Amino acid sequence: MLIGIHHALTPDLLRHLGAMGHGDELVIADANFPAEACAQRIERLAGISATGALEAILSLMPLDTYVAAPARTMQVVGDPGAVPEIVAEFQRIIDRTADAPAQVQGVERHAFYVEARKAYLIVQTAETRLYGNIILSKGVVPPE
Repeated sequence: MLIGIHHALTPDLLRHLGAMGHGDELVIADANFPAEACAQRIERLAGISATGALEAILSLMPLDTYVAAPARTMQVVGDPGAVPEIVAEFQRIIDRTADAPAQVQGVERHAFYVEARKAYLIVQTAETRLYGNIILSKGVVPPE
């Protein structure tokens, strides 16, 4: 354990977050997400919800301000305008925690999988709520 580091951030996840560069993407995935089929790299957070993972990751990782949609979620199949409660919670966490809050954008399910396959890392959580998946684009840490 370290002072000031969220307890959900494992040593391996911290290494990946530090290794990611500007524009690299990370997927926080629910327990049903086909992470093994999509991942180049995978970290598992057993016992951590997707919202808990999002809060922990955003405590250290800046969001990209150079892209239109640095936070993207999977749209509900058959109802792309629906906003599941977990997606609303993702938005509240981003508004409260992100260095540069952004509006969550929806992505069609199959397009989401395509984007996830290109991500630097997939963080698979124990989240059981449906549509508990979000792609984040890493921003820059400005000079002091």
